[in-house]
Amino acid sequence: MQQARRPGGRSARVRQQVHEAVLDLLSEQDWHSLSIPQIAERSGVHQATVYRRWGTLEALVDDVVMERLSQESPVPDTGSLRGDLEAYAVQLAADVAGPLGALYIRAAQISTRTHEHQTYLTDRAVQLQDMLERAAKRGEGSTDLLEFMEVIIAPVYYHAMFFNRPIGPDHARTLVDRLLRLRK
Repeated sequence: MQQARRPGGRSARVRQQVHEAVLDLLSEQDWHSLSIPQIAERSGVHQATVYRRWGTLEALVDDVVMERLSQESPVPDTGSLRGDLEAYAVQLAADVAGPLGALYIRAAQISTRTHEHQTYLTDRAVQLQDMLERAAKRGEGSTDLLEFMEVIIAPVYYHAMFFNRPIGPDHARTLVDRLLRLRK
C-alpha cells in the first residue's frame, strides 16, 4: 500500500528550496553556466537528492516552469472563448516579456529538443485543450489546439526569441482576432 504524500512537509520544502535556488541563480548568471551542483549548494539540498528527484537539469527547469505557470499564469476561464483567448494571449505575452521570460523560452526550447522532458508543454497543452473544449460545450464553437498554438503561442515566442522584441497586449489581441477570423 502506497503511503499518501502530505501537502507540505520535507518534500515540499525541498522542492521550494531548489526552485528558489534555480530562480536566484538564473537572475545572476546565464543558462550555460547553471548546474545541478550549483543549485544544490545554493538550495542547501544535497546534490544526490536533486538528481534523485529530477534526474537532469532539463527536468528540473521543466518543473520550475510548470510550478510558476500554474501559480502565476493559470489558464483563464472568463466564460467566453474570446475572453479566454484574449486573457491567455495577453498573459502569455506579459510572461514572455517579464523577468522569467528567458526561463519560459529556455524551457520551451529544452522541451522540444528532449522528448523525455516535455511535462511543461504537455501539461500546458492539456490545460489549453480544456479551455477550448469549455467553449465548445458553451456552444461557441472552438478552435483546434494546433491552430491555437500556431496563431497565438508561436508568434509570441518567435518575437521574443528571434526579434528580441516581445509583443505587447495590443499585438496579443490582434493574434486572437486573427485566430477567430480563421474560424469563420
